[in-house]
Amino acid sequence: MALIDNGVYVHGRRVETVQNLDQTARTLGALGGIAWIGLYRPSPQEVESVAHEFDLHPLAVEDALSGHQRSKVERYGDTLFAVLRPARYRDKEESIEFGELHLFIGPDFVVTIRHAESPNLAAVRRRMESNPELLAMGPEAVLYAILDEVVDEYEPIVAGLENDIDEIEDQLFGDSDDDALSRRIYQLSREVIGFQRAVHPLAGMLQWLRRGSDKYRIDEELQRSLRDVLDHVIRVQEKVDSFRAILENALTVQSALVARRQSEAGLAQNDEIKKISSWAAIIFAPTLVGTVYGMNFDAMPELHWQFGYPLAIGAMAAFAVGLYGVFKYKRWL
Repeated sequence: MALIDNGVYVHGRRVETVQNLDQTARTLGALGGIAWIGLYRPSPQEVESVAHEFDLHPLAVEDALSGHQRSKVERYGDTLFAVLRPARYRDKEESIEFGELHLFIGPDFVVTIRHAESPNLAAVRRRMESNPELLAMGPEAVLYAILDEVVDEYEPIVAGLENDIDEIEDQLFGDSDDDALSRRIYQLSREVIGFQRAVHPLAGMLQWLRRGSDKYRIDEELQRSLRDVLDHVIRVQEKVDSFRAILENALTVQSALVARRQSEAGLAQNDEIKKISSWAAIIFAPTLVGTVYGMNFDAMPELHWQFGYPLAIGAMAAFAVGLYGVFKYKRWL
């Protein structure tokens, strides 16, 4: 099965590495302590096997099987079921990759079901094994360590988004392609919204866990650690909220700049049309006079008049100069 690690810990120290789930209960019964089982992309049958072994609530198992859950924490009797949305920033694509992590926290066991590369639970296990005093606090300490790792892995995402937004702000008033920039702002806004959905529920989850600390006799030092994670979550949350506001403003500014550029282009085009129309009118007036007197009909008395030619030339010049003056006055030329 998709069993990554299955260790039994007594007083915070690993005393047994169990190769299959069937032996876990027997080992716990013989040695005591807690079992920490890590699964990676298990099949539905494997999840059902774990549920049977640890008597997990059917509703929690159903959520774990269906996947695509929002971040949440629920209590079923003496077992906690938590869903986390870990994420990592992909530098090459400049995008966020979201994962999903399910946790079952019982009195003497922790089951993690990971559906993505993030978070690095192997690093969490190594860190906990190097600190037996913390691990000896029980399954809640493992939950704290995993929450801390998930939130720590949000930091590179915050830095990546901050860098992307700085680039967008630089491009806003530059010569970048309007369509490409608008598309990038929209895509980044969607990623920030997805990140908000992963981060925002964590504050409520941690506050809920802290409220139940006294009832379930959680170690005071562990409560302080959870408060520290909560502070970290709030800082990330505030950053992400500011990113969304900045991107909304950037999209508004980009729309205004595009509209202004289009308006300026339209005005420039109108000016060109006015100039072309003005010169066409100026040229048309002499052409009309010359065309009329170029027909050479015998019944046209002006053709044989001594002053006919100078008068026609004068009329053409007068029309041209007059129209030029009118258009110049109206600033069409």
